[in-house]
Amino acid sequence: MSSTIERLTGLHWKGQGPAFLVASGHGATHWVLGTFYVLLPYIAREFGLSYAQAGGLVTVFHVSSLLANLGSGAVVDIRGRRVLIQAASLIIGAASLMAMGLVTSAIWLVPLVILIGVTNNLWHPAAISYLSQCFPRNRGYALAIHTLGASFGDAVAPVVAGTTLLVLSWHATAGVVSIPVLVVAALILFVLNGADKESDAMAQKNGGFGGYLQGVAGLLRDRAVIGLCTMAAFRSMTQNGLLVFVPLYLADVLKVSPVVLGLALMSMQIGGMVGGPVAGVASDRIGRQPVTLICLTAATAVLIALTLVSGIVLFVLAVSLLGLALFAVRPVIHSWAMDLAPASMSGSVVSLLFGAQSAFSALVPLVGGLIADRWGLESVFYILAGTLLISNLIVYFLPNDRRKRFPEGA
Repeated sequence: MSSTIERLTGLHWKGQGPAFLVASGHGATHWVLGTFYVLLPYIAREFGLSYAQAGGLVTVFHVSSLLANLGSGAVVDIRGRRVLIQAASLIIGAASLMAMGLVTSAIWLVPLVILIGVTNNLWHPAAISYLSQCFPRNRGYALAIHTLGASFGDAVAPVVAGTTLLVLSWHATAGVVSIPVLVVAALILFVLNGADKESDAMAQKNGGFGGYLQGVAGLLRDRAVIGLCTMAAFRSMTQNGLLVFVPLYLADVLKVSPVVLGLALMSMQIGGMVGGPVAGVASDRIGRQPVTLICLTAATAVLIALTLVSGIVLFVLAVSLLGLALFAVRPVIHSWAMDLAPASMSGSVVSLLFGAQSAFSALVPLVGGLIADRWGLESVFYILAGTLLISNLIVYFLPNDRRKRFPEGA
């Protein structure tokens, strides 16, 4: 098995350790968010929240993620310290989830959701730029491993949280499931300690704050970068809308148990776990644009079919196929962004990418909640199919640049 992976990727198995360790951290950030999504229906019931109010909490998450993006990329590119930033983001997320279990009023959920949003997008600029520098010729594969961790966290967290809810309250569940996140943070901090020296040297190439601002201006003038960010933003609207409204649909319309709810969400993530490495390696070989186009076209077709199926079995099957196409494309998009930007601006291009995603995604939970309150949860899936179709159209016009436009280390 390991020899096959080495032959396909061109990387020695033992040399892939940093990628898998950082991927475990990425999984921990999604573990926090995935747990929150599972707890959300039960939080809403306890505090008497409407769909719009529950969606509003998720909008708060995306807005805080957007604001965190404004500074996280700058910190990474100017100061370096990528490993330290990764560990800090996990500690913030674990502490916020643990504190969430102690609240007695819905208003106190808001600052904690804000901190979870900070965790999510404080992580990405540091981790993605770190892996991009460690594996410059295989970044599609390395970032696929990174998103594999995310899919693992998204898949396992709902099952663990759903199972824990059978024996504990949602308050206690929030505290218990935060412990593994702290363990992963400690591993990253100590195992990768010293790796920040290279990132510090890279940060010095920016020439201080003035040089950094010039680099940012260059990114904002690059039509390919802006087009990629816009495409990714519409795709993210669909993804995050599904993560919010699929659990609500399962709990309130199909009336499934917490365990079945968790297994259904897990099935969506397993598809991404299978497809992500395949898509990443394929994009390293044939280019980012054709792989992205294939994945998004397939996801659009399955999402349209999702609006037509009835019954838990067919619904879960459709969700699984949707995850296979929709989540597999994430490492390809991240690699594409790394290809388009100089290495000295790798943190900031990630911030720009995830900032666009957060800005667009912030609209979905609140607007979708209002639509669900008025016309039912099923109608939300039609809107999500539309946003994915727009993403599909944009990617068709983006350049398929198979070679990195900037030399490594530029």
